[in-house]
Amino acid sequence: MTDFSYQLYSSREFPPLEKTLEMLKRLGYAQVEGYGGVYTDVEATKAALDANGLSMPTGHFSIDLLESDPQQVIDIAETLGIKAIYCPYLAVEQRPVDAAGWSAFGQRLEAAHSVYSKAGFTFGWHNHDFEFVALADGSIPQKLIFDAAPSIGWEADIAWIIRGGGDPFEWIKNYGSRVGAVHVKDIAPAGENTSEDGWSDVGHGTVDWKALIAALKATPVKYFVMEHDKPADDERFARRSIATVKAL
Repeated sequence: MTDFSYQLYSSREFPPLEKTLEMLKRLGYAQVEGYGGVYTDVEATKAALDANGLSMPTGHFSIDLLESDPQQVIDIAETLGIKAIYCPYLAVEQRPVDAAGWSAFGQRLEAAHSVYSKAGFTFGWHNHDFEFVALADGSIPQKLIFDAAPSIGWEADIAWIIRGGGDPFEWIKNYGSRVGAVHVKDIAPAGENTSEDGWSDVGHGTVDWKALIAALKATPVKYFVMEHDKPADDERFARRSIATVKAL
């Protein structure tokens, strides 16, 4: 592991993008991960990446855009050099309420995989916590998604698995073959960092990243992406987190 990535969503409250990219390059990052906010002016984003010698091998795209305008997604990805496209979220009002609904959503992801894999991209799902909360019948949405979408890859957000009540080691054991990317983030001890939604800089929280990295070595993971959903200081988060992971 030598090339570490950074989800630019972590710095959305610390513009401009050019300043963020300069900081990341200085701290030793080689890659970044895109999200909707950096696709508004794709050419400007590409120029800023090039100016700092950074690549963007992975990117998040909403389910709405993935389904409604595949060509726009492909154009953005090709311009920015994105190789792996991940669907990152499902808004509360869009989330199914039963097993059949989650299976149907998995089928939608499988259909999207067909489109984007034919265009030469890796395609997969990026989880949050809600996929690990059991439904009324005891079924787990994330398993229903995977069962209905046998071809899709997975960007495993380990800390969200934990927050959802799942055991990340079990999920890595059972579905590790799908893992192409991992979000590396940390959870503060209970009651701490409440102004940062309870997240922590990597290595300064409760997640056992040393053991997790060891477990992930048995998977085909290619991208390790640092993320903090609400840092008070993005430079602090980026600096302390890469220092932690480089030392593992």
